[in-house]
Amino acid sequence: MRKIEGFNVLHIVNMNAFSQFLNQISGIPLPIIDPVISLDAYVPIDISERNNAVLDFDVADSSAWEKYINSYLSTQKKIVAHGGYLEKRNLYDRSAYFKNVTAVNKRNIHLGIDLWCAAGTKVLAVLAGEVHSYKNNKNHGDYGPTIILKHTVNEETFYSLYGHLSEASIATIKVGALFSQGSTLGFLGKAAVNGDYAPHLHFQLVRDLAENSGDYPGVSAACNLEFYKQNCPDPNLLLKIL
Repeated sequence: MRKIEGFNVLHIVNMNAFSQFLNQISGIPLPIIDPVISLDAYVPIDISERNNAVLDFDVADSSAWEKYINSYLSTQKKIVAHGGYLEKRNLYDRSAYFKNVTAVNKRNIHLGIDLWCAAGTKVLAVLAGEVHSYKNNKNHGDYGPTIILKHTVNEETFYSLYGHLSEASIATIKVGALFSQGSTLGFLGKAAVNGDYAPHLHFQLVRDLAENSGDYPGVSAACNLEFYKQNCPDPNLLLKIL
């Protein structure tokens, strides 16, 4: 599930062209959470290892995380905090699922974009697509309920991953189910079901899923980063959140 062997290296050759292709899919921002929340209510957030404030509370405590996020949003007078693509983070050290590996294999570089907001917030299909797979990834620090959509645009196929959803989001979903662009895909889960995080959406683009189903690495070790940067381009190419 976590292996990267077998990835078609020919995909890497045209990665710049693929990023340009993604950027050109839409000239305007594509909504991914409830569109009643204006982009004016979004604010960037840094939870990298460079942010000393993250060191001031117990990162193993999801309630402390939620308090930190809510305080940040309140101070900024915003509703959604966003960011994190290729951000190097210490927060994964709280989980044995990530921590109990050799230093060279430590996965702590984030491959998607996070949108931190209230549990129950509506999550939308960013593009029209069909359900490739779904799964409740229950490891501590993992995605919790997750949906992966398959998209084909101008004969180019790629995937989008939506992690940290509610259990209800995958209760009745079916592989092959079709979602139109902007339709409701699910809802954000609480810490009790989302991998023990403050509520947020992890959104990630994946060019080649290989043999993965309902799951795909959302963080990378430094030694594998060049591969994952190629296979998981910046989601903001679609979202266009300033």
